[in-house]
Amino acid sequence: MHPVLLKLGPVTIYTYGFMMATAFLTGYFVLKWEIKRIGGSPDFASSIVFWAAVGGIVGSKIFYLLENIPFIVEDPVGMIFSGAGLVFHGGIIGGAIAVVCLIIKSKLPLGVYADFIGPVLLLGQGIGRIGCFFAGCCHGCASSLPWAVVFPNAAPPANYPVHPTQLYETILNFTFFFILIKVIRPRMKMNGSTFAIYLVFAGVERFFLEFIRVNPKVAMGLTNYQFSSIALVLAGIILLLFFVKQPKMVK
Repeated sequence: MHPVLLKLGPVTIYTYGFMMATAFLTGYFVLKWEIKRIGGSPDFASSIVFWAAVGGIVGSKIFYLLENIPFIVEDPVGMIFSGAGLVFHGGIIGGAIAVVCLIIKSKLPLGVYADFIGPVLLLGQGIGRIGCFFAGCCHGCASSLPWAVVFPNAAPPANYPVHPTQLYETILNFTFFFILIKVIRPRMKMNGSTFAIYLVFAGVERFFLEFIRVNPKVAMGLTNYQFSSIALVLAGIILLLFFVKQPKMVK
């Protein structure tokens, strides 16, 4: 674990924060290039990133609170205003709602911009998970594989070799990113279909990774994240069926 990237006198730069900032900046520059490519205003990329961040944080916190209702009763103020509680799928949903509202309000083609955002989300998630790896969070269960890692100061701590699921996600996200932009998007005839497939990829990836993570099972031998992953897959399929009726505008 290397939670601290650099110390400059009284200033401490944390690896997780640095990688998250890198993820947002990368997403901004990729979106800016995509929007410029179709003749739109490149400045709109900053609005998308800003509202995605705001919606993502709010969505993450709401999902976190829903998962910890008994603790809300005990300490509502502490739970709501604590720094904890960044639930991945809640972030996707909250960020998506905020960005969709922004695009509709700006009277821009929703499907076109969604096809830009889907791959960028994969890229950002992949970069962000590198930060998780160095911070020691989000690791997997015990493993005897040669690349297993020990996270003694993680939450929960792992004083034994475990799956580096953070890096698994990074590899999968980067792979899916290139598949979307190089293989799928150029062949799609409907705007919005690339984003729909992104949802399917995101759901399938997290569903299977949960089998080697340490999150508690809630029902049917599955975790909360596996149920929300199923919801993402279904949402992607429904959107794909909807967008198939829409005309193709941008390649």
